[in-house]
Amino acid sequence: MRISFDLDDTLICYGAAVPSEPPLPQLLRWLVRDEPLRLGTRALMKELWKLGWESWIYTTSYRRPAQVRRWLQFHGVAATGVINQDMHEAYFRDKVDGHRPTKYPPAFGIDLHVDDSDGVRIEGKQHGFAVVVVRPDDQDWTEKVLAAVAAVERRDGTGSSHI
Repeated sequence: MRISFDLDDTLICYGAAVPSEPPLPQLLRWLVRDEPLRLGTRALMKELWKLGWESWIYTTSYRRPAQVRRWLQFHGVAATGVINQDMHEAYFRDKVDGHRPTKYPPAFGIDLHVDDSDGVRIEGKQHGFAVVVVRPDDQDWTEKVLAAVAAVERRDGTGSSHI
């Protein structure tokens, strides 16, 4: 199974009230731009791995996938894949249908997406993909994600569940 995470305001939270993982050592900050990785990300990703889930990043930013993956690796987080806005746009380039969702995880084999946006949740309902919304101020965000993972694992296979 695959799970994807948005970056901005989901895994990367700049607000002073949002606890973050320790910053990278200065030497590593010469190699990548360090951003505040939300506290609990490392432990959550390790737990997801134990449960047999691949962790992906799906962002509307234009950050380069290799840089995102390297930054996460330096923080002790393994991302199987990174989908940025360029890749998302490339997927839809030859599609002729009208409305194009902001994100479309099924195109990349993703079973559950984690985002801070209610708009993405609504698009999930409209386009048939599972989304769990976590806000920067959610103290129990990792528990919400794990509950959504359990719900996806329980679904009967007749369609997408909407978290």
